[in-house]
Amino acid sequence: MQWLQASGFTARKSSQYTHHGVIKSKWFVCSKEGTKPFKAIDTSKKIDTSNNGSKRKSVRRVPSIRMGCEARMCLKLMPSNLYEVYSFNEAHNHFFVAEEDRHLLPANRGMNYMQEQAVNALSALNIGPVKAFNIMRTLYGGFDKVGATKNDFKNFKRDLNRYISEFDADMMIKRLMRKKEYMPNFSMEYITNEGVVLRGLFWADEDAKRSFSVFGDVVSFDATYRRNKYNMMFVPFTGIDNHNRNVTLGAAIIGNETAETYSWLLNVFRQAFGRAPPVIVTDQDPAMKKAIEDTWPGSRHRLCTWHIMEKLSAKVGATICNNTDFKKRLCAIAWTDSILPVKFESEWATIMNDFNLVDHEWLQSLFQIRDTWIPAYYREEVVSGLMRTSSRSESENHFFGQFCNPGCTLVEFLGHFDSAIKAQRHEHRKNDHDTRNTNAEIWAEDFLEIQNGIHICAIGKWENMADFVNFFVKDWEQPCTTFFEVMMWEDDMTVYCTCKRFEQFGLLCSHIFCVLRMLDIREFPQRYILRRWTREAVPNSTPGAILGINETEDRYNEVNRVVHEITYSTESVINKLVTNFDALCSFRDHVVNYF
Repeated sequence: MQWLQASGFTARKSSQYTHHGVIKSKWFVCSKEGTKPFKAIDTSKKIDTSNNGSKRKSVRRVPSIRMGCEARMCLKLMPSNLYEVYSFNEAHNHFFVAEEDRHLLPANRGMNYMQEQAVNALSALNIGPVKAFNIMRTLYGGFDKVGATKNDFKNFKRDLNRYISEFDADMMIKRLMRKKEYMPNFSMEYITNEGVVLRGLFWADEDAKRSFSVFGDVVSFDATYRRNKYNMMFVPFTGIDNHNRNVTLGAAIIGNETAETYSWLLNVFRQAFGRAPPVIVTDQDPAMKKAIEDTWPGSRHRLCTWHIMEKLSAKVGATICNNTDFKKRLCAIAWTDSILPVKFESEWATIMNDFNLVDHEWLQSLFQIRDTWIPAYYREEVVSGLMRTSSRSESENHFFGQFCNPGCTLVEFLGHFDSAIKAQRHEHRKNDHDTRNTNAEIWAEDFLEIQNGIHICAIGKWENMADFVNFFVKDWEQPCTTFFEVMMWEDDMTVYCTCKRFEQFGLLCSHIFCVLRMLDIREFPQRYILRRWTREAVPNSTPGAILGINETEDRYNEVNRVVHEITYSTESVINKLVTNFDALCSFRDHVVNYF
């Protein structure tokens, strides 16, 4: 039928006569044959053509292309079992489509395998079908080179989503179950309600578990992320890596924010990782609080300081917060980790008295739970100073939001999540590469502390105790404290400072470096070099391959692998030949021979 398409019109199948399952005669007519009957439509009623759940059929008003054209070709089956043209009318009653517009004819339009794969791949980066079309027409060199229109791309994505929506949750669970079956150390669990509706889903792969073993000392989780089309919430578990960047330690999708659902989630998290994190940071959600108390009683639950302080104006009043130094004074004791609990309580009482807020109910309730959100009460918790707010989770939500949208299906979301994780792990790998191949003095945070130990700290005096030496160090950047005490046991190189920077951040402080310098100790005590801050904290690895998959999926993956290799190789050849026009044309001719 290519000659029909090249002639500026398209044909369509018409009536046929069948006898005992055998087509005896068949008509092919011009696509403009016949006329479309006029049907009045009530324009006062709005019809949402994108609403897949509508009970009545969507009707789109599309102009008719039919013009009563009588051009046709009729075939009939002969006794020789060959078809013969017994009637042919080549006269059309309309103009043919101009040559430059023939790519718009329906018969000349259609998405090929590579284009469908590209739409799916770009969808994983939150790039919709329209942008995918614009990318392709730019790469191909024009609209007419794509072979399909923008609407074809949109319709393909719409039809795919319609198909997925019927089996969405089941497809996502099966995909994760398959990973659990064939990928080493992959965990996934899910729960449904009585109606077999998905209520919660959790998953974590081997790389996430490896990261948790090193960076799982402080974890934040939050369910404030935008919901998907089923109003289910994405809950990432977030830690801090050796570059002080976010690292995803696990992920979940939940249908509600009840204590029961959170308890289930925390239980499956602990089962997957073998332990609960020492410190967990969340907002003031009461359901989260109850679930953590019931499920992770050994973890220290820390509330987000930012969320609490953000409520000051609404709870205390904009006048006090904006027209006085109340907020400034309160922030000075609520955010710092350089004061002791006794000092905090004394300053709090003074502020409350100065502003006549002693009997303020909300502030009283905050003071009662001060050990859950004030840094002064976390000085003994290991590296608890790394995370004081759940903003890490909100930052993580923003990061995933770049790869996803609130209207996506679960299967789409899983693809978006995998793309986001790949991007995050690539960034971690790049940061590892930079630290291995750049001057450590520029990048190491401890280098700044060494500098401070030299320039802004001085030893006022020291005392020889029974088995250790007690140094009194003056820090000129901390005028609120007269001296910091550094205790040094030279026998086993144990050192301790009252500022507790090592306990809170896992890094030695400038006061200790000041003492080490005075004692002419040239190497860090090994016990104070935590693995979480080293270059090799988490060795780079390639995620385990899926093995044992069935023949159909195996062939599908093999085809995709070969396609990727061809695409990469072709691009490499073009890059080499782009400066040699004759060789480039020769390569083009070689490729065109396969058409």
